[in-house]
Amino acid sequence: MHKIIRSPMIAEDFVVGVAVLAAPQPDAESRSLTVLCDQRPIRDRKAALRHTVVNQGTTKRHQSRRLSAMRMPLSPLRFLERAASVHPDRTAIIDGPRSVTYREMTEQVTRLARAFKARGLRAGDRVAYLAPNCAEELVAHFAVPLAGGVLVTLNTRLSPAEIAHIVEHSGAEFLLGDAPLLEPALEELSAVTALREIVTLPAESGETIRVASTTSYHDLLAAGSDEPLEFTVADEDDPISLNYTSGTTGDPKGVIYTHRGAYLNALGNVIHQGLRDGSSYLWTLPMFHCNGWCTTWALTAVAGTHVCLRAVRADDIWRLIDEAGVTHMAGAPPVLSMMRESPLAHPLSQPLTFTTGGAPPTRAFGDLNVRVIHAYGLTETYGAYTMCEEQESWSALPVAERSRLKSRQGVGMLTADAARVVGTTGDPDRLVDVPADGVTMGEIVMRGNTVMKEYFHDPGATAAAFRGGWFHSGDLGVRHPDGYIQLLDRAKDIVISGGENISTIEVENALMSHPAVADVAVIAVPDDRWGERPKAFVVLAAGQHADQAELIAHVKEQIAKFKAPKAVDFVLEVPRTSTGKLRKQELRDVERAGLSVAGRG
Repeated sequence: MHKIIRSPMIAEDFVVGVAVLAAPQPDAESRSLTVLCDQRPIRDRKAALRHTVVNQGTTKRHQSRRLSAMRMPLSPLRFLERAASVHPDRTAIIDGPRSVTYREMTEQVTRLARAFKARGLRAGDRVAYLAPNCAEELVAHFAVPLAGGVLVTLNTRLSPAEIAHIVEHSGAEFLLGDAPLLEPALEELSAVTALREIVTLPAESGETIRVASTTSYHDLLAAGSDEPLEFTVADEDDPISLNYTSGTTGDPKGVIYTHRGAYLNALGNVIHQGLRDGSSYLWTLPMFHCNGWCTTWALTAVAGTHVCLRAVRADDIWRLIDEAGVTHMAGAPPVLSMMRESPLAHPLSQPLTFTTGGAPPTRAFGDLNVRVIHAYGLTETYGAYTMCEEQESWSALPVAERSRLKSRQGVGMLTADAARVVGTTGDPDRLVDVPADGVTMGEIVMRGNTVMKEYFHDPGATAAAFRGGWFHSGDLGVRHPDGYIQLLDRAKDIVISGGENISTIEVENALMSHPAVADVAVIAVPDDRWGERPKAFVVLAAGQHADQAELIAHVKEQIAKFKAPKAVDFVLEVPRTSTGKLRKQELRDVERAGLSVAGRG
């Protein structure tokens, strides 16, 4: 037998002289390894070992370089690049009489990005848009980041002073706007010193519109070229957009989205909304709101058709659903109510998925072949963060119970972390989960890839929002035994009556279950005996009638009697933001001033 001398492990790409000796065997099947040895002197073997270690380090560096080459930065830009490559002739955008293929959309995006660069746009510069849901606003979601810029989409319902404030705060150097929205704000915008150029977007037909002291969109495009650009970014954590909160509790704050976060949230929406190859999406949700909950990018990922709707009208919604074969929509609950009440409402031949947030509709839409998905999120979470995923067992439940379960905010999306419901402790950095009993109230907190990077130029607010390592929503809710969360109220909207907390959302849901109620808002009003009591502002459905006593009695049948409103005012509308969020502060201000809102219209 040969004496065995153990040899060090050898790197795969550097082989030291090794002899493998096997004792003679009668057949190959019985052959076995018996000796692994190195016959060289010990000094030579030590030198070889040092050489091996050095080469192992070299190999690791080579492997690291190979791995880094495989780690491509995530960006929604890739969605358009792929759609145009795989489906160049598929319809990408329908905007009034205009129809744009994915090849044409990519050409427009490239030319606009080149035009911004020619105008001196640098990496990280902000470009603001003030526009309805139109082809140009969708193109901007790719052209601005392709040029290295950061997109700022402005709420079209803001006043001229509010528009100028956000443009100034964001430091935007370019503003592109729809003429009817832009012209009233030009005087206020003239005082924004950082703004270098204002561009007027074309009409729905594509026709050039010229406004004094502004550049036409086609003149801006003429500054560009068709020279290709790489649809990539150097760092996936770079900003892609800057979105502003609605400002219902003070001045709006700028929320920074990254390429990575937008990419992942978009994919989450593809999965949870059921977007598929070639889906058709009707834009009833404003593109300016959280970049359309990132659906501007999500639908492009599946090479779907963006059907633009510049003004939300029920008749136009039903017309476009039929003409464009719409499969998906999203928006605030009032849009669903508007659709239901339209004389054009009819059962659809193919299913339509409608994703909504806020107070969910209490009426079923199954008879119209409309599937409603309830989502929850904030501007700070790229739009939707949770979805109420249906369980198979729910289908066997009574309609009322199934509706109650589906009205909850649900669970974290696949691309997000789980949402927690936490209670307060003496240590602001220590977060303790409340019991999952569906009763104990706490604050909803979130974290992960689809939470904002930070507030723009506001480190104090950023630090406060992320205390304890989680984003604090300011929303109060409960966790049910099945793990699903349910939003009860904003902390500032809770009614404290006789020491008991009353959720205004719970009261609103109870009122909305009455067939005569089309919309409602509930706020706290002072009460000499109980401290506070709920008060409701109700919009009656068309052709329906109900009085205060009937509605209060109805609420007492739905929830605990002490939660019923003290009074009900009947109004023509309740104040909402353009994204459907109730402006309860306006109602509180009116109540405090002792004014009536019964005649609001």
